[in-house]
Amino acid sequence: MSKLLTIPSSMEEIEKTKNIVDGFIIGIENLSVNTNMCISDLNDLKKINKDIFISINKNMHNSDLKKIEEILDELDNLNIKGVLYYDIAVLSLYKKKKHKYELVWYQEHATTNYDTINYWNSFGVNYAYISSDISMEEINLITKKSKSKLMITMFGYLPMFVSKRHIVKNYLDYFNLKDNSKLNYIEKENNIYPIIDKKEGTIVYSSNILNGIKEVVNLNVDYIVLNSFDINLDKFITIIKYFKNVTKENVKEYNENINKKFTNIDEGFLNKKTIYKVKK
Repeated sequence: MSKLLTIPSSMEEIEKTKNIVDGFIIGIENLSVNTNMCISDLNDLKKINKDIFISINKNMHNSDLKKIEEILDELDNLNIKGVLYYDIAVLSLYKKKKHKYELVWYQEHATTNYDTINYWNSFGVNYAYISSDISMEEINLITKKSKSKLMITMFGYLPMFVSKRHIVKNYLDYFNLKDNSKLNYIEKENNIYPIIDKKEGTIVYSSNILNGIKEVVNLNVDYIVLNSFDINLDKFITIIKYFKNVTKENVKEYNENINKKFTNIDEGFLNKKTIYKVKK
């Protein structure tokens, strides 16, 4: 049975959910994107006795390399499960020494096939975070032929793209507007997209919340991930309990309950066949 990870938004959330989840994905300040909670003091992790995965997943600069190497070394003193990486610089630095934890290949939109997952596995990367841009048919093929342990997001808003440009700040500056909000929204074609502009750049999320609980009962991966971003904590705790206790007998009921709690639920690409079209 798959273990359950969440991407928490605060220490309060961790305290309230630690007894019903198996672990958390947590970011490192200035070195992470698409994580709701980024810490600067690694000692905070000692308080969490769960499967901890640390996300070091932004595009790195040369100026980041020394800091990354220091953190990779520090993490050996903590009981963490693995490190999620996007930039291959993290893999290169990781391989310079023998570390106690494992690596997770986490290039959201690129982790779409078992051949590339197995390629990175040959370099000692024993985990892969499957993209949410592909169908269940493709996901099941990966689970059958991948040599790596696997994780995938099955609930929450999905990061659509990250830009190093400060899109919101530039817009506000251009029109001489004042806005201190940490979270903004873009409306396009009647869809509302959450957008965050911070030091590392701009992140735009999907307009709808992915709900993959129907697929979870037949999914053979090591970790199911739920993302709490921009979701009421009480509602999110209920969602965790549904995913934790879902079976083939109650999945229909749980799915209907989730759909009633939100007005913008969908199944993403899980049940959409991938079609490649050539322009005329």
